[in-house]
Amino acid sequence: MKYTSQAVAKPYFIAAIALFVGQILFGLIMGLQYVMGDFLFPEIPFNVARMVHTNLLIVWLLFGFMGSTYYLVPEESQTELYSPKLALLLFWVFLVAGALTIVGYLAVPYATLAKITGNDLLPTMGREFLEQPTITKIGIVIVALGFLFNVGMTILRGRKTVISMVLMLGLLGLAVFFLFSFYNPDNLVLDKMFWWWVVHLWVEGVWELILGAILAFTLIKITGVDREVIEKWLYMIIAMALITGLLGTGHHYYYIGTPDYWLWIGSVFSAMEPVPFFMMTLFAFNMVNKRRRQHPNRAATLWALGTGVMAFLGAGVWGFLHTLAPVNYYTHGSQITAAHGHMAFYGAYVMIVLTMISYAMPMLNGRDAANSNKSQVAEMWAFWLMTVSMVFITLFLTGAGILQVYLQRYSENPLPFMMVQDQISLFYWLREVAGVIFLIGLVVYITSFFIKGEEARLVKAENVISD
Repeated sequence: MKYTSQAVAKPYFIAAIALFVGQILFGLIMGLQYVMGDFLFPEIPFNVARMVHTNLLIVWLLFGFMGSTYYLVPEESQTELYSPKLALLLFWVFLVAGALTIVGYLAVPYATLAKITGNDLLPTMGREFLEQPTITKIGIVIVALGFLFNVGMTILRGRKTVISMVLMLGLLGLAVFFLFSFYNPDNLVLDKMFWWWVVHLWVEGVWELILGAILAFTLIKITGVDREVIEKWLYMIIAMALITGLLGTGHHYYYIGTPDYWLWIGSVFSAMEPVPFFMMTLFAFNMVNKRRRQHPNRAATLWALGTGVMAFLGAGVWGFLHTLAPVNYYTHGSQITAAHGHMAFYGAYVMIVLTMISYAMPMLNGRDAANSNKSQVAEMWAFWLMTVSMVFITLFLTGAGILQVYLQRYSENPLPFMMVQDQISLFYWLREVAGVIFLIGLVVYITSFFIKGEEARLVKAENVISD
């Protein structure tokens, strides 16, 4: 590490991976409940398992983003973090609040949780992905404010770079758009409109800025390519991400009671949303091909390249498959949506956090640049196990979705929902098998960091310019 305060990233990364394991375990529970409806009922009903699964995804990614920021910003700003103590305090506040929320989901009925946490005073609960008690949401805002203050003060007193500015813009957007989770109007159309301002404008808006900044930082460190070249790519990527992502919100407004013009706005700009992800893929491969150093952390390089490819496939290609209004009329809310969601989240956000952990954790553990070759071989096995199994999860859900749409919504004699679910149960069993392989890959990933061996060394090419 160049700066001792970068060490505060380590607990964030450890918590992120621990919560990631929990997310996958609850995903497997849900997968079995699709085909064995009474599995773990009434101890863990399906709606609770789904709530825990999705909430853990959001929370562990936020831990990953925060850890990545605490590692990245001191190096970019060329100064120590403003307050490492504040960073550690906020870590424990966020972790305890998140853990208590999950315990609340599992321990008491949701209506009881709403009552005992004071939801009547400021009703915010009961909406998908925003199920957190109001008091937890307030805690998230406090943590976000402290986090932004700490990072902002570090940037202000140090070097200002394009990467740190883009990252800060993304983090500010993340905090601002979360405030709409407190807006809970009685009108259902308004409710759904502004609900998407949190859900869509996070994952298809400001989170893409965070993704781009972390990827750019990692590629500078791994490849040794001139910062100016990488920053030009980053400008183009975030411009396209914001243009397509902001107006692309319209693909959620097709059939919720909004004016007809959203059918055109949503279709046109959503069709352009794969562009920034394709640019990101070209960016990653182009930078690696131009590299001026052979960085010993081959695993981090693999994760960085995989991020571009899988983000393009999941968020770009699978998003485009069902984003046009005439197609979405039939596919909305089907397993095709689930297929897109799984690969998009994995490719765009899970993989970028794992990229950063793969790059930073060896140095946080006291190594110069990378883990041993044995450790990296195990980690690369983990990469392929998780990535290939996620591809199959997506394909199985896509198959289930196509059959579901035809049998339930498009055929001359549409079948009832539950009858269709029986017809597509084979896809659910296959998805569960792929999910188990994904969990095995995650276990291998974690294990790889404990494998000893001689440390791989950095090999510099001639005339490499300093970072």
